[in-house]
Amino acid sequence: MPNRTLIVAVVLAGAASLPAPARAQDAFSHEGAFEHYEGTKTCLACHKDAAESFFHSQHYQWRGNAPQIVDAGGEKLGKLNTINDFCTGPAQNWIGIVRNSRGEILSKGCSKCHAGLGKKPEPEMSDAQLQNVDCLICHARGYQRDLYANDDGSLEWKPILWRNEEGLDSVSKRIVRPERTMCLRCHSASGGGPNYKRGDIEYKLANTERAYDVHMGQDGANLHCVDCHGGEDHRVRGRGSDLAATDMPEKPLSCDGECHGPAPHVAEILNHHTRRVNCTVCHIASFARDEPTDMARDWSTPKYDPEGDRYTATITLEKDVTPVYAWFNGRTRAQLPKRAASLLADGRVGMMVPEGSRQDPGAKIFAFKLHRGRMPMLDDKKWIVPILVEHFFADGDIDAAVKKAAEEAYGIEDARYTWVDTVRYMGLFHSVPPKERALECLQCHGASGRLDWKALGYGSDPILTRLGSAAGPSD
Repeated sequence: MPNRTLIVAVVLAGAASLPAPARAQDAFSHEGAFEHYEGTKTCLACHKDAAESFFHSQHYQWRGNAPQIVDAGGEKLGKLNTINDFCTGPAQNWIGIVRNSRGEILSKGCSKCHAGLGKKPEPEMSDAQLQNVDCLICHARGYQRDLYANDDGSLEWKPILWRNEEGLDSVSKRIVRPERTMCLRCHSASGGGPNYKRGDIEYKLANTERAYDVHMGQDGANLHCVDCHGGEDHRVRGRGSDLAATDMPEKPLSCDGECHGPAPHVAEILNHHTRRVNCTVCHIASFARDEPTDMARDWSTPKYDPEGDRYTATITLEKDVTPVYAWFNGRTRAQLPKRAASLLADGRVGMMVPEGSRQDPGAKIFAFKLHRGRMPMLDDKKWIVPILVEHFFADGDIDAAVKKAAEEAYGIEDARYTWVDTVRYMGLFHSVPPKERALECLQCHGASGRLDWKALGYGSDPILTRLGSAAGPSD
């Protein structure tokens, strides 16, 4: 067919690349700034204004304004007051040391990835909350921390060198703008394992090559996360598709809005695609290319790991996964706590589902990781329950974990519940290979194409209905 021949030839010609933005990855030696590091109060002596701005950020509060969540109703949302289908609820699983029968530590709580020292963030700023900010977790090169019990029995995240004054002084003076390793230790480790949650944010990005990621490859643009996501006053830009809150909704992050422009290709036929097709569709052909990612998590079926002497949900890991595709206009419908579950057409509960359709002029087709889960739902109220997973890891008693969670989260004792299937659409935006590895036309179009055209609102493959045209998907 001549149409397809022309289109394939154009794609193989490639697209023009624009220069990446300049990066200022400066180190700020604090030699001479202080004698000994004595915790956050040392930083506050000079940087109290920075700590205050960070206190109000989503990275500290774990909730914030959620204008892109269509059913938020003006409520501040975030990790602390929503439910996910991975470890389900940080508020219920904040901090603690859980051991197996051998005395080995299985879990320390979700606060492990909070930029604080162990206290839950509170809406009202106080000296105690400012002292809780862990500046070094994002700014000190080589810094590591662990969970320790204080004399009064309280738990606190402390530098592993807290008993080594000389070593801690050295690390605390290696101050830099946040580097990839600092971001990845939480954003790649979230969900219970390396790359389990996001799928496109792998540890490999810390030190990789252009062939794996053109943006972060050291022989490519060599960008750090903050080069794209860094905003102002500790506010971070971007939210993907399945985060509830956003720090800077007035400055959304996108490929065409930052570096590449609305018409980045030499071939106009490709620029026509960018009007309704997001860059990720063609440029992220697969994800979890280095480490497998969690594609399904069934909490109704505990699984015992004899080697680790621990229980987990039944988790399905997959590698080199092909995305699913859906319309997205920047807004998301979320399954929120204390809201009756809303079922999708296939009978599943949509935990995070992108809004948009072919008829929506503000929507584009995006590439997604589609995560499937199995979660408890209250029989009477139809609320999804965030499971109390910490002690479940040790004893495997999922019924107790659900009932304790229903009591803590909702004040409901001896809850009656049913297991329901869930789905979460997670946008893919990272681990972008070189343009030479972008999808070609026939990988989407044609009898063996990867897109489900009917699900996207087309009667059939649009290229087949536009004989004599090489324009691709129409509006």
